[in-house]
Amino acid sequence: MVIRRKPPVRIGLRAVEIPVRPVARAVGFGCTTAEISRLNPDKLHAASGYHHITVVEAGRAAYLAGQCPLGRSGALVGPGGLDAQIDQVASDALVALAAVGAEPSRVVRSVIYVVSDDVTDLGAARRRLTGSVIGSAFTTASTLLGVARLGFPGQLIEVDLTAALPG
Repeated sequence: MVIRRKPPVRIGLRAVEIPVRPVARAVGFGCTTAEISRLNPDKLHAASGYHHITVVEAGRAAYLAGQCPLGRSGALVGPGGLDAQIDQVASDALVALAAVGAEPSRVVRSVIYVVSDDVTDLGAARRRLTGSVIGSAFTTASTLLGVARLGFPGQLIEVDLTAALPG
């Protein structure tokens, strides 16, 4: 076990001690890079292509806005076509990650929103994303949601990513 103490946080005029729970090392449970550990505890269900837990030791992170299937002009790409929209989102996410010096493998959390309540559509969207240029982003802690509607008329997908930035 590794126990870390955080400095007291000031609330008003008082310093308040924030308790920190021990963090288990990821040895034998998943894959590890210099600052990112991904693990699947034995007592949880088997994860299919992702990890239940991602621990970040790095001090810097990038929180990408939800990537929407919009072209540079701001117009919706591929109205009614989930595959075309996924390809646009993946391409844009790659550009956004590169802008902060990160690669898809540095993503530590993803949320995928798909306008559908059909498990077949949700699975197809996830498979296309994992096979895309940002596929490695989805091997980490990830959530896949079927939703009723997204922000733009005709929008079928949105992807929200958080990345640990290198050193």
